Amino acid sequence: MDPSSQGATRDVLYEPDERPPDSLAFGLGLQAAAISIGGIVLTPAIIIRAAEQSEAYLSWAVFAALIVSGISTIAQAVRFGRIGAGHMLIMGTSGAFIAVCVTALAQGGPGLLATLIVISSLVQFGLAAQLSLLRRIITPTVAGTVIALIAVTIVPIAFDMLNEVPEGTASAAAPASAIATLVATVALALRATGALRLWAPMLGIVVGCVVASFFGLYDTGVIARADWIGLPTFAWPGFELSFDARFWLLLPAFMFVTVVGAVESIGDSVAIQKVSRRKSRAVDFRTVQGALNADGMGNLLSGLFGTVPNTTYSSSLPLVELTGVGSRRVGMYIGIVFIALAFLPKLIALLLAIPGPVIAAYVLVLIALLFIQGMKLVVQDGASYRNSMIAGLAFWIGLGFQNGLIFADRLGETLGQLLDNGMTAGGLAAIVLTAFIEFTQPRRQRLETELAAASLPEIDELLRKMAARLDWDPDSTERLRSAGEEALLSLVRQDEDVPAGDDRRLLVVARNDHGTVEIDFIAAVGQDNLEDRLVLLANPAADWSPERDLSLRLLRHYASSVRHQQYHDIDIVTLRVERIR
Repeated sequence: MDPSSQGATRDVLYEPDERPPDSLAFGLGLQAAAISIGGIVLTPAIIIRAAEQSEAYLSWAVFAALIVSGISTIAQAVRFGRIGAGHMLIMGTSGAFIAVCVTALAQGGPGLLATLIVISSLVQFGLAAQLSLLRRIITPTVAGTVIALIAVTIVPIAFDMLNEVPEGTASAAAPASAIATLVATVALALRATGALRLWAPMLGIVVGCVVASFFGLYDTGVIARADWIGLPTFAWPGFELSFDARFWLLLPAFMFVTVVGAVESIGDSVAIQKVSRRKSRAVDFRTVQGALNADGMGNLLSGLFGTVPNTTYSSSLPLVELTGVGSRRVGMYIGIVFIALAFLPKLIALLLAIPGPVIAAYVLVLIALLFIQGMKLVVQDGASYRNSMIAGLAFWIGLGFQNGLIFADRLGETLGQLLDNGMTAGGLAAIVLTAFIEFTQPRRQRLETELAAASLPEIDELLRKMAARLDWDPDSTERLRSAGEEALLSLVRQDEDVPAGDDRRLLVVARNDHGTVEIDFIAAVGQDNLEDRLVLLANPAADWSPERDLSLRLLRHYASSVRHQQYHDIDIVTLRVERIR
């Protein structure tokens, strides 16, 4: 970790724990709902109509999807125990599941679909619980690549929407509406300040709709025909519990897509922490675990309600960057709006009546910010040769599959449908490449001991042997041993803040990474993050205790990088120590 890279401040008006005025929070929540409602409603419509299911089931699935999206978005914001990120993360139906859901509906109907979704949702709870074990596979490079590929999968849809106009419409209608939306949104986002900047997304859409109305693109008739309040016909499908061959053949595909969706959620929950704070902090992986649990809860509810699966929407990230508001209170209002819309068909019609060119132009702004956010995650993970290779190759593989350029006619129907989504294909490639690097690393040296200063001789002996095996000179060996000593003392001092109880164990894992020694200290310690404390120490004006922080200052001197990952019940401090040249 380079402290200097962590010192920049962002133009954030409200952080997650800060409370903006209710009028502002509700207005931003309404904006976010307006740009998300299309995906939530259209995804089940595409799936159910492609599988030739009844209109009654479609109405029920859309209603249930809005309810589940609202509940899970609120859970992400409020954070119930270990469920939820405590950030503004929008939840909605997942387009990545379209292919497998259509197949399940066609082969076994809504009951089989519901059963598969409930069972596969357990994967996300398992991933959240064991996230620390997967930290070397699902890395920021993998998550950032998946986020960038989300933009790739959305671009064709946005470009198609630019031309979504009724026959006989004036040729200038679509370009004029799209350009008006784009110009208004970008101009306000770049130049507006204060309250005007907060309303930039909605004002851009309003300007686009006004221009579109002059060409007759805004269909007010759909709004007029919709009821103010209404409920769909009860069409809950129940469950198919025969567990026959159809279930077992489809379950692996559902679990695979669930894992890819989980990687997206990990990337979103890492990125939302970065864009929602004025000053950079180390990523809190307890927040990531909470986001995964909420995502799993959303999928579980989707199956129980009989609708299509849920996931985090990456539109949360550019929305926070555009408005400067990362308050979780906005997330609560987004969820409330989703639930209210389920019972208010006229408001759904009002939002769905927004012309395609207007939505497309606004989505292009979000895509641009989303792509850059994904690339930032990759770069911040360290632009090493290996990370660059993983990100670059996975991105182009995803792009190739997304555009049907890679063996499109040789994959078969099921595999072809799975991999024609760039996020799925590229995400799988990134995971496989990262796993290959991890499993072909040199053998690690391990030591399990007590988290106490008395364990220093054991740790020192482990590191001394490691240096001897690498034929390091005495000065480099001393640097390695000193880094290990200061890391242990820093953890021990943190542990002093934890109430007394059973002896705490410490696992030390050291390995050779192309001549650089990487050491993991795995333990249960206090609440402070060592990365954040190192940033504070880099600030001469910071209030610090010389006795308490001396080890951290020495640690920063000896180690080339320090990374502190905090999970529920476990902390992992990773040091990289380079040989003195």
